[in-house]
This record gives sequence, C-alpha cells and structure tokens, in this order.
Amino acid sequence: MFKVMIEPTSYDLCRKAVGRAFELFPIDVRGKKVMVKPNVLRASAPQEGIATNPAVLRAVVEKLEEMGPAAIVVGDNPGVFSYGANEMSFEMTGLRDAAKGYYKNIGNDAVQVDFNAEYRERVGVSREVLDADIVISLPKFKTHGLTVMTGAIKNSYGILPGAQKAMLHRLAGGPMRFHEVIVDVFRLRPPDLFIVDAVVGMEGNGPASPDLRDIGLILASDNAVALDATIARMMGLDPARLMFLQRARELGLGDFDKAAIEILGELKRIPDFKVPPLGGEAMADNEFISQFIHSRTILRPKADPEKCTACGTCIEQCPVSALSMVNDLPTVDADTCITCFCCQEMCPEKAITLQ
Repeated sequence: MFKVMIEPTSYDLCRKAVGRAFELFPIDVRGKKVMVKPNVLRASAPQEGIATNPAVLRAVVEKLEEMGPAAIVVGDNPGVFSYGANEMSFEMTGLRDAAKGYYKNIGNDAVQVDFNAEYRERVGVSREVLDADIVISLPKFKTHGLTVMTGAIKNSYGILPGAQKAMLHRLAGGPMRFHEVIVDVFRLRPPDLFIVDAVVGMEGNGPASPDLRDIGLILASDNAVALDATIARMMGLDPARLMFLQRARELGLGDFDKAAIEILGELKRIPDFKVPPLGGEAMADNEFISQFIHSRTILRPKADPEKCTACGTCIEQCPVSALSMVNDLPTVDADTCITCFCCQEMCPEKAITLQ
C-alpha cells in the first residue's frame, strides 16, 4: 500500500512538517549525492505562488544538513518562458538564497538518454539528476491548463534543459499525447521522495494563474502516482480521468485507487476549487501559447563574433556535438541540435544568443 502524508502547517512553521515527511519516508543521505528539485516555472516573486516557496526549500536543505554529511545540489530547468535565465529565476523566486549555497545551474550539462522514439529517440537530461544517488522533488500544488493539475509527475519535466520541453510539447500535438510524454520523462529518473508545497496553492488556469488559495498543508510521499491522486481528490478531480495517471499506473509506477493509498493525516476536498477543463482545452486551444511554444522550438544558438573568443567551451559542452568551429566562430548544425541550450548557459563570454 502507498502512503501519502497530509500535514497542516504555515511557511513560518513548515520545518516541522518537512521533518515529519523525512520520518515517515526515511532515506539515508549520509555520504551520498542528493539532488533537490523545486518547481521553478519562471522568474517570479515568492508571493505570486508560481514556484515552490523558498521557506519549503530552506526547510528541506536544513533537514538534509542535519541528516548529513551529504553532497547536496539544488537546481531546476525553468520552463518555456525562462530559457537561459536559470540563475535569474532562482534569484527572483528567493530559492537561490534558500538553497544556502547549494544552488547549481543544472542546465549547464546534459547527458543523452534513450526516449520514446515516437517523439524523439533521445533527449538530454541534466547530468546532476542522473548522477544523484537520491532525488528529492518539491512540487507546487497547482492547476495546469494542459494536464489539469501539476504535481509530482509533472515536476520531473524540468529535468530536461532548454527548449526540449517546448519541442516535446509541439511533437505531442495535443493534450492526450502530452500526458504520455510527461510520464515518459518522469520515468527516466523517478525521484525518491516528494514534498509538496501546498501551503498556498494555485487554482484556475495554471501553472501561472493569479488565483491563489490558502490551503495550509505540506504533502509528502515516496510514490508520485498516489501523491498526485491525492492532490487531484483535494481539487475535486477524479484521478481515473487524468490521462497521465492512467498511463503511469499502466506502466507500474503506482496506483491511484483509494484502496491502494493510506492517508497519513486528513484528506479534505477544497470547496469550490477552480480547475481547467479536463480535455486540456485551456492551453491546447490558446493560439498565442501554441505560437509561442512553436517559436521556442525553432530557436538555435548563434555566436556573436564581437564577443566570442573561440575558446571552444560551447563545443566541449554540447551533448550531441552539434557545434563546430568555422573560421574561429562556433557554428550549429540545426538538424543535430536538440535545443538544450547548454552552450548558451556555459559560454564564459555570454556570446551565445538564441535566434
């Protein structure tokens, strides 16, 4: 049976709730590499409720320090609107300070792994995620216009650096296939522990809606399917109608049936919680969003000859060898490029732009 913790708290007192999560779902971090992945959709202020709140991240980091020693890395790859703004996103959200010196731009280094060939044969995953002995995911309790809700499974979409996320959005072509894609990304490296910031949640047309709800909870589990099913029920949704949960269960990643989940705490439906349409129409039918996603997928890196010193860092860091030096200027093979933008992140002269 899968277990899900539901613990009342506030941001000021969330250290206690986070500590209880580690007690209920114990992990031995001593001497291990621990990757902590908050939800950093884009650069935003903490009060906007778009990203994992810094108080939750700080509580997790301090608990890991207490349990250590461990090699801790805190990082994420921001979404479609913030490519190339990893450090700025962490700074504005307050998460860089909350990471207590453990923040790292994980978009700088990607490893190619096999994927679902129906979409792409291979994708680039941040090396820090794959190298970690333990991955701790810190999702935000939010709605999502395409997947209805975003939680434990969807938070793993951020292990992909750069425009690969937009590329897969486009290749999926619609909500049904995108539900499949996010599960395929999730199972590349399922996290070991999930701690959800549900102190302040988001309703309406997320994942960047202005409609926030005071919920006052921290949720935790070591199983993403059971946890997302619990979030869905709190939102008033039937988990069986969410396509990504159906696929995750089919793949043996967990179960969403009530009989398979033990709730450690009190599960209450949030009254009048506003959710997007189940078919994903809130985003799929939005012409602006569709055009914006497409515009991100056709971006390619280009070196500024005035700034470039031909040091070759971008060529060395490209995980698919899409760059080569031509007349002392790195040049991209557009067909080989996977739009991870590691070259832009790593360029010491900031000479790489996206065009």
